[in-house]
Amino acid sequence: MKFYPNGTVPKQANMYFIYGDGGTGKTSLAKQFEGNKILFSFDLSTNVLIGEKDISVVQLESGDAPNIQSLIDKWVLGALSKPEYEVIILDNMTALQNLVLENIDGASRDGRQNYQKLQLWFRQLGTKLRESNKTIYATAHQVDNGASGLDGKGRFSPDMNEKTFNAFTSMFDLVGRIYIDDDKRLIDLNPENGNHAKNRIDDRKLIEAKELINNHQEEGI
Repeated sequence: MKFYPNGTVPKQANMYFIYGDGGTGKTSLAKQFEGNKILFSFDLSTNVLIGEKDISVVQLESGDAPNIQSLIDKWVLGALSKPEYEVIILDNMTALQNLVLENIDGASRDGRQNYQKLQLWFRQLGTKLRESNKTIYATAHQVDNGASGLDGKGRFSPDMNEKTFNAFTSMFDLVGRIYIDDDKRLIDLNPENGNHAKNRIDDRKLIEAKELINNHQEEGI
């Protein structure tokens, strides 16, 4: 444990988690982050990054699935320790979760214990990301749970096991849902809408996607 006396706790780099349907521009948001970036693609959707000179890409291959946990330890944790990478991007945590769960299930038949192992693995990954003090951006697909009640609150959620999602994103500063409305790409950051959102960076509750890292804007759209 580390002790910081009398208000000397240092400022940490921000961590962002955005989920939404395919085609809403989750991967493209990586371009907004300043500095040298490395993106880990778990769903191979990297065409939008072609030509980006400040983004290195590590792409999953078909033979990687059985060893995904050890590969994450090698590549992601390795990138965290390299000063040349200022931003770490994990593209599609839904796909990563499914790969990890399949490996855990293959090693044990105890379903409940397997989900506990899954949650622990993702919590440990989230903790290591936070301890790196690098800017982190992670994405996931969404699930439409259907409208309930008159206001439809709580309809959408990340396509991840809920406890695993909570374990992983507990360290994140911003969690939001990206969607398209009237040809505008918007990000919902309002936890009151019940769609798994939070914003500890500033006071904005609804933003245009192009303003994700514009922390100087005092109010949303």
